[in-house]
Amino acid sequence: MAEDKAETQAFTPGPGYRQFKGRDEFPSNILHGTLACAIWIGSMHFNVSLLLFSLLFLPFSKFLLVVGVLLIFVVLPIDHNSKFGLRLARYICQHMSSYFPATLHVEDINDFHPVLGYAPHSVLPIGVVTLAERTGFMPLPKLKCLTSSPVFYTPFLRHIWTWLGASPATRKNFCSLLEAGYTCIVVPGGVQETFLMRHDSEVAFLKSRRGFVRIAIEKGCPLVPVFAFGQSYAFKWWKPRSKFLLQLSRAIKFVPMLFWGSFGCTAH
Repeated sequence: MAEDKAETQAFTPGPGYRQFKGRDEFPSNILHGTLACAIWIGSMHFNVSLLLFSLLFLPFSKFLLVVGVLLIFVVLPIDHNSKFGLRLARYICQHMSSYFPATLHVEDINDFHPVLGYAPHSVLPIGVVTLAERTGFMPLPKLKCLTSSPVFYTPFLRHIWTWLGASPATRKNFCSLLEAGYTCIVVPGGVQETFLMRHDSEVAFLKSRRGFVRIAIEKGCPLVPVFAFGQSYAFKWWKPRSKFLLQLSRAIKFVPMLFWGSFGCTAH
């Protein structure tokens, strides 16, 4: 009885507690939700499918032309203030928050910190969408999510994620953003966390991930922990487990794996 009573009294919301439910805040439907998810991550599948199709079914000269066009999008400058891009980002954030649906619990809406340590990474850290500036749940006018550098060399994906508020996860960039007054979302588990994830549990790898804590201390920035429950079950996935794959993943800064959901790319 004492244990049951302790569990029920474990958390008492304070005056600053807020709960945001994506489905209540942003009325949507399956069409808009699926389209938002497809735009957000579909470019990964599109790029791979386009390259495979061109290689297998088109003359080699046409394949090289396709590669050339994709390379143009790799170096094409990004307009960070593009009205179209920002409207697209708002569409993705709001309809994804409703699609899953995502619920954000904030312990104190009046107390914000410059560094948010987010876990787990899972296949993709989709819960970050609830914290995004374009979603509008949090009063954070200057916010960036630090993202693995390969994203910014991927055609189409680099434009979309930049508009969503992503920024390269480098020490120099992290420090510069904190000095400029930005709130930064850090997913410290990264490649290792994705490599270790399991189908039957949430896995957070933080044992040796203290670099972001050190930088926050150096800059005088407090941290707040963020945990996304249920995120690991959003996609079906398969990946081999081997030391070689882990070493390869660390080298290329992402885990080569298969993941899928509704229509092949959107989450369940």
